[in-house]
Amino acid sequence: MNFQPLGKRVLVKRVEEANTTASGIIIPDSATEKPSQGEVVAVSKEVTELANGNVVLFGKYSGNEVSLGTDKFLVLDTDDIFGIIG
Repeated sequence: MNFQPLGKRVLVKRVEEANTTASGIIIPDSATEKPSQGEVVAVSKEVTELANGNVVLFGKYSGNEVSLGTDKFLVLDTDDIFGIIG
């Protein structure tokens, strides 16, 4: 994959949440919400506060989903990112 975001944007891969409860009950995909956190995999040259590998929290309906190869990513404006986790 070779993708360089432009402007104040980052490319994020969603962090998948477990689909079972603590007691072992399997939750179907239709009942789960998309996670609102992900790992930064590319940043534009204008973004200085984030780096590849950061895990970030973002709004549930933020960004634009794109497919690169067989993987799905989100292109997010830095304004849509609430903060860095960890």
